[in-house]
Amino acid sequence: MAFPRKERPISDFVAARKVDEKISFVRNNHEVSGIIYKILENSVIVQLSNEDADLIGAASNLTVVSHKNYSVVE
Repeated sequence: MAFPRKERPISDFVAARKVDEKISFVRNNHEVSGIIYKILENSVIVQLSNEDADLIGAASNLTVVSHKNYSVVE
């Protein structure tokens, strides 16, 4: 049995995000920046440089960041 998906309003901040937009966030006490690879409902998938991925201990150069935990780099 499947439950119907509950529609939620999208915030203006999330609606304004675009693929290939540069963002920054803090992980493991290191501030890193990356490029939005994919936009999800509650988070984004971010592509990092290999150096930044090693710095924060990520398994690959892709990581998930909640919409609450990043800022857009202008």
